[in-house]
Amino acid sequence: MQRFNLLPDVIKNLIIINGLFFLGTGALTPILNIPISDYLALHLPSSGYFEPYQLITHLFMHANLRHILFNMFALWMFGYALENIWGAKRFLNYYLITGFGAALLHFGAQYFEFQLAVQDLNFNQVELIKEEGYRLLQNGQNYVDPDMAYANMVLNTPTVGASGAVFGILLAFGMLFPNQPIYLYFLFPIKAKYLVAGFGLIELVSGFSDFGGTVAHFAHLGGMLFGFLILQYWKKKHGSYY
Repeated sequence: MQRFNLLPDVIKNLIIINGLFFLGTGALTPILNIPISDYLALHLPSSGYFEPYQLITHLFMHANLRHILFNMFALWMFGYALENIWGAKRFLNYYLITGFGAALLHFGAQYFEFQLAVQDLNFNQVELIKEEGYRLLQNGQNYVDPDMAYANMVLNTPTVGASGAVFGILLAFGMLFPNQPIYLYFLFPIKAKYLVAGFGLIELVSGFSDFGGTVAHFAHLGGMLFGFLILQYWKKKHGSYY
């Protein structure tokens, strides 16, 4: 009988890699004097700073200590049972695909938001934002014109974090263990299926009400959406989510 591992290999290695990226970025950025985080973070393709490798590297970048600790704790808390059941290969594939799906939905939402932001700007203003807006933000500056400033933030604020993939893991946990109690703040029990539904609803509402905010709500929803699609495919092909 296979032993149930509280820290299976994929999750252990993901935590280590995320930690190395976080510590390495903090240590090397001032030494090399280059914005490492901005190169590895995810940029909107139309910004001109997008690179295909960012679809992977942004999953290992985090904004601050609280961000990485929350994501890694959630990855372990909801993921270790899934990796034990699915095995390392299936779990890693699920994690990466949901992270990729999160990026795609985020791209769509961010592009739509940018189109709304520039509707009152002229062609020259939009081109100016694309050419120099990113460098302004790197220097802690932005445009005086509020419409240009908002459009610049939408277009040129890079995205970091494993949250999209983690929300995919949360969705899978809720579907495989719907009645498993989860203790909010370690005190209040709630069934996993209700917790997942609640998080999904919060992210949906926040996504439409917090345009221009710093949280990529549609990336979270993208992770959940792609996770749901993967699980439905597995169920159709194998007869279960396992």
